[in-house]
This record gives sequence, C-alpha cells and structure tokens, in this order.
Amino acid sequence: MNTTEEKAKPPGMSEHRLIGQGAILLAAILWSTAGLSIKFIPWHPIVIAGGRSIIAAVFIIVSRFIVPPPRGVKNKPFSLWAAAIAYSLAMLSFVMANKLTSSANAILLQYSAPVWAALMGWWLIKEKPHWEHWGALIIVAGGLVLFFRGSLGSGALLGDGIAVFSGLSFGAYFVFMRMHKDGNPRDAALLAHIITGVFSIPFFFLYPPLLSTPAVCSIFYLGIIQLGVSSLVFAYGIKRVTAVQAMLTAITEPILNPVWVLIVTGERPVIESIAGGAVIIIAVVASSLIGLHRDNRKMQAKT
Repeated sequence: MNTTEEKAKPPGMSEHRLIGQGAILLAAILWSTAGLSIKFIPWHPIVIAGGRSIIAAVFIIVSRFIVPPPRGVKNKPFSLWAAAIAYSLAMLSFVMANKLTSSANAILLQYSAPVWAALMGWWLIKEKPHWEHWGALIIVAGGLVLFFRGSLGSGALLGDGIAVFSGLSFGAYFVFMRMHKDGNPRDAALLAHIITGVFSIPFFFLYPPLLSTPAVCSIFYLGIIQLGVSSLVFAYGIKRVTAVQAMLTAITEPILNPVWVLIVTGERPVIESIAGGAVIIIAVVASSLIGLHRDNRKMQAKT
C-alpha cells in the first residue's frame, strides 16, 4: 500500500523536498528586502556590508547554542573557505552596486549567477553544462547589453559592472557550496560574515557612520533578519533540494526586490533595465525548467 502511494507521488515533490523548497523561498523573500533597506542607510557601502555581517555573525553564533550543528559533520577546509570568500565578495559588491546603481539593476544583474555557476562548475568540479546553459549564457549576454545601454551616460556604469561581479561571486558561492555539501553550510555563512566584518573595520574609522533611528533599525534588520535568519533557512533548505530547484525557487528575489523599492520609494527602473532584466530572468528560468524536467525524467526511469 505504502509502496503504491509512494510511486504515485510526482517525482521530486515529496514532503522532504517541499519543505526544502519552502525554506529556499523564505530565504529568497528575505534576501529581496536588501535593496530597499540599504537605501535607508546613508553610510559608506563597505560600512553597511560590514555592519550587517557583524550583526549576522553574532546572530548565527547565538543560534548554534539554540540549535547545535549535527554531530559527526566535518568541514573540508578548501570548500569552506572558498564558499565563505565567494559569499563575502558577493555581499560586499552587491551593497556597493546598490549605492552606485538602481536596486533593480543590482539584483537583476546579480541573478545571472546560475549561468556563471554552470560554467564555473564545469571548470572546478567537472560538471559539464548542458545545451540549455550555453543557450542561457548567450541570451543573458544580450540582457547585459540592454543593461549597459541604459547605463551609458547615466553615471551607473560602474555600479552595473560591480553588480555583474557580484553575480560571478554569487555563482562561485553556489559551486563551492556544492563542493561543501557534506559539511555544514551554516559554518560557511558564518565564516563569510566574519570575513566581511573584519574587512570592513578600517572603513568604520575612515567613514564614521551617522547614527539615526532609520539607519540603526535598518542595519539591525539587515543583520538579524535579512542575512541572519535567511542564512539559517537557506542552510536548512539547500540540503533538501537540488541546486537547480534551489535556484529556480530563489528567482523570487530579483522579482520582488525592485517591487519593494518601487512601492516604498517610487524608484522606477529605466526601460532598458526592465527589458534586460526580463531577458535575464526568462533565460535563467527556462534553463532551470529544462534541467528540472531532465532530472524528473531520470527519476521516473529509475522507479
């Protein structure tokens, strides 16, 4: 009886995976609020990135006493440090991009990450990309052209370039986290926040932050909720779903990020940014769906 019911379930949609997808979705929703919150903090970008990471690191350390890590899990030094450094670079560059370009540009350019992850995965862990990844890369390149057309002469070209680097770093983070799948993802996130916090310390003296109620509330929200809670939720979910499913679910972030900013501040992206963002999202979603369909067919063949 149980065997029949188990076979009747759609591949990849077990309760175990549904909970994992729900966790990734919650993390993506929390991530999507970064652009809006950063706009309320008139500090140097590195001070913002460091401040929220210091708060997030303290939050994650405290969480280890409340929910101890699984016993017997050993972290591999290379993948642990590589993932932490890549995530730290992604956070630093993303905050800088948010200060130098629009939130829509920053988040949408960062979400070319799945394609970069496919290419770096081929190089670093010998996972050869499928045809849809190559096609998505070409389409994403077209989307980038639209973004840069809208930025030329607007003073946002540097910010868009930093946002692209943030996407590369974020893609590398996913690759190194796959290498670190048998370790503890929470430790990689904690180390990333420590690295970011330590790197930012000199900037606190060079660019002392002006304390105000909106700024302080925003930085604590970013550290505890937007980064701290999302890191724990993401670490929980990434062990329960495939990388393709995780990236497909996380695509909620770039869709919601400019929406929050538009609702609260009225910041509207230019036509070229909207078009370029639509191209990038379509390319990433299409390549993810094709890969997910292939995985489901393989699972069906095994049952």
